[in-house]
Amino acid sequence: MELIQGFQSLLEEFRDVFNAQSFPIFVELMTGWVLSHRHRFVTDLIVSSGSVGKRHFSNYHRFFSQYAWSLDFLSMHLLLLLVRIFAPTGVIELAIDDTLARKRGLMVYGTGMHHDPLMSSRAKTITNWGHDWVVLCLVIRHPQWAPTKVFSLPFCFRLYRNRQGVTKGKKKTAMQDPKQQKRAAKQRQREKARNEKKTQHRTRPELAVEMLELVASWLPDRELVVTGDSAYGGASVLQKLPENIDLISHVHAKGALYEPAPQPKPGETKGRGRGRKKGKRLPGMAEWAKDKTKWQTLKFDEYGFHATVKVKVIKALYYKAGKDRLLKIVLVRDTLGKRPDQMFYCTDLKWDARRILSCYARRWSIEVSFHDCKQLLGFEDPANRKEKAVRRTAPMAMVLYSLTVVWFEREGHRHVEFPNRPWYKRKQEPSFGDMLTTLRRLSWKNNYGDIVPKRGRAKKLFDQITWILCLAG
Repeated sequence: MELIQGFQSLLEEFRDVFNAQSFPIFVELMTGWVLSHRHRFVTDLIVSSGSVGKRHFSNYHRFFSQYAWSLDFLSMHLLLLLVRIFAPTGVIELAIDDTLARKRGLMVYGTGMHHDPLMSSRAKTITNWGHDWVVLCLVIRHPQWAPTKVFSLPFCFRLYRNRQGVTKGKKKTAMQDPKQQKRAAKQRQREKARNEKKTQHRTRPELAVEMLELVASWLPDRELVVTGDSAYGGASVLQKLPENIDLISHVHAKGALYEPAPQPKPGETKGRGRGRKKGKRLPGMAEWAKDKTKWQTLKFDEYGFHATVKVKVIKALYYKAGKDRLLKIVLVRDTLGKRPDQMFYCTDLKWDARRILSCYARRWSIEVSFHDCKQLLGFEDPANRKEKAVRRTAPMAMVLYSLTVVWFEREGHRHVEFPNRPWYKRKQEPSFGDMLTTLRRLSWKNNYGDIVPKRGRAKKLFDQITWILCLAG
């Protein structure tokens, strides 16, 4: 079984990531991943791609657990492909967030108890056992085949491990001989140093900065802006941003804002001690909302944001997070009172309030991407246990998500067919499920089109069976 030629040409973009032996296995596994309707276990991918008997099944397992290829190198090729297709010019929009992949088993590498946002509520916080992935996406807006939609295309991934999940060196039993005891103590110290260096705990913001630095090195001549929620808007990210990347995020409701440090007057001599780092403190969000500064009214009717809001804008220092970096601060109030007052900041002082809020609203598409990858591409399915396999298997679901959207942009939108639903005739724009169904349908037709009955009941039955095989879900 093979995928349609247009999608195979996309997989060819990654030939340099693998060697001559591993690239065919990559193609076969990705083919099985797209066509499978079951859990995306490696054994199921072998069957659904029609690769049984081509090579020993252990080769497919070792592709993730042992073969020498780099996920970051694959991410670089994927990003350059996405930028070439969707953002050849202008500012590149990125979004970053983390998502929980629920797992079972205590011996699976990297698992831990993490916050489960889907099961939690404001009244009660729920945690669940699994993998927590920090994902960086390219945001594309209003493609020609879906002029009102926005998509977040994942391309870079990091597995977050909480402090309890970080392994420590094994303890050694004490020896009676003083010389042996001293030698063993030195050995334990060396092992402890190696383990701490190898398994040093890194927070989600630190992982985010690591990915942003990679992206900045891959696209050194492009201007980028990344949006993140309050978890990725603090000092650990804001103070370490690469030069060609700007950030849009939340300001804490009780965050302290300051005027810029006053400049010395002409002819004024510098006094003793270091100069001031910040000016006087500005009013907090509640006081700022009540002051006499005039509100500006903005109406939004776009993806992720349908509301009329009032805004106030200033330039200030969010000193605790950004030190002496001047930011544009936007205070937002919903005219209908459905949302609480919020403050956002942008490191690019040229952006106005409408552009900042529109860009931040497009972050919602990353949640849709997470949902589709879990429900339609089996992001949570892989049953790996070893470190390398865990780190490299699940991200393939999100890689295929991005590649499917690229294929649909290139040719798939010309072949999309919506099912006959008399109760839902107004559908005009495809979802990701429609894209995946179209890819499967054309692949089945490409492989078995020569035996399709031309007319009659047999053709109708064949079409129904093919449609069921192609449905995403």
